[in-house]
Amino acid sequence: MRHTTTLLLATLLLAAVGCSSEKSYDDTVADCVQALKDRAEGSKDKPDACKDVKEDDYTALLMSQVLDDNGWTDENGEFDMGELLEDTTAAP
Repeated sequence: MRHTTTLLLATLLLAAVGCSSEKSYDDTVADCVQALKDRAEGSKDKPDACKDVKEDDYTALLMSQVLDDNGWTDENGEFDMGELLEDTTAAP
């Protein structure tokens, strides 16, 4: 009886989670990242896809996109100080 009850509760929990039509926070963040990549150059408006992203997370995503847009990241997406310094020492 105990195993049946546990199995029934686990099945109901999985069904409830599986049927949820809401996007996960990770999906929301992924949509925000794509919206930041797709927005017009120079736009400072917060994309609609980012409205449900926590403010601290949005700031980090925005800064990451700025670094990437300026070419200050390497092939792994990591910040590359050499690229930043190269841009600051280049002749106008």
